[in-house]
Amino acid sequence: MDMPPAPVSSNPRSVEEIFKDFSGRRAGLVRALTSDVDDFCSFCDPDKENLCLYGLPNGTWEVSPPADEVPPELPEPALGINFARDGMQRRDWLSLVAVHSDSWLISVAFFYGARLNANDRKRLFSLISDLPSVFEAFADRKHSRDRSGVDSSGKSRHSSKRGNDGHTKNSRAAAPAAKEYDDDDDEEDEEHTETFCGSCGGLYNANEFWIGCDICERWFHGKCVRITPAKAEHIKHYKCPDCSSKKMRQ
Repeated sequence: MDMPPAPVSSNPRSVEEIFKDFSGRRAGLVRALTSDVDDFCSFCDPDKENLCLYGLPNGTWEVSPPADEVPPELPEPALGINFARDGMQRRDWLSLVAVHSDSWLISVAFFYGARLNANDRKRLFSLISDLPSVFEAFADRKHSRDRSGVDSSGKSRHSSKRGNDGHTKNSRAAAPAAKEYDDDDDEEDEEHTETFCGSCGGLYNANEFWIGCDICERWFHGKCVRITPAKAEHIKHYKCPDCSSKKMRQ
């Protein structure tokens, strides 16, 4: 198997390092506004001081006051998002936070990329543009059940692994439903309409290959963790790059 990707650099300089930093921060912001949205809203208490939503390079997020130093080490997110929480419709407020988060992600990426040459800047922006924005990922969550590729039964949505005998194998190395589904298994099907890649934060798509980590139970695009369907056939227990790195550090 390939070695796990290198950890995110604390001071990214190359196009690849800056994009990895961008992807991790974006995944954290998407998680805050989708799967962790109730926790996010509870942290944004209007009675507290100015608060910002930060996406972190490791794919997590936090709500905290802005940095004290002037100028700050990095561009700062939108200030005081908590003050508008109860003054707007919740969806409108979250949409506004999502748009500001996209602006912040771009500003951080180009802060790191300021010394890149023109061709590298174009390549970086091309990589960034290939990912759905935070706002798009947030909007997709609401409309995921109405998308044309979603069937009411789990079978047409999920790309299960199959062995040489044509039978579905019980393996996490497939789409987020790599097991047999009954036609009336609507509860499981609904759960996976809101599955996000643990690397890039992209929403589940039945047309793409996914693999699940047996340790942290997060799901990933195969392309994000460099696992192909053929390689997955030979993996009994998959560990994502983060979980592999933790074991190596212990």
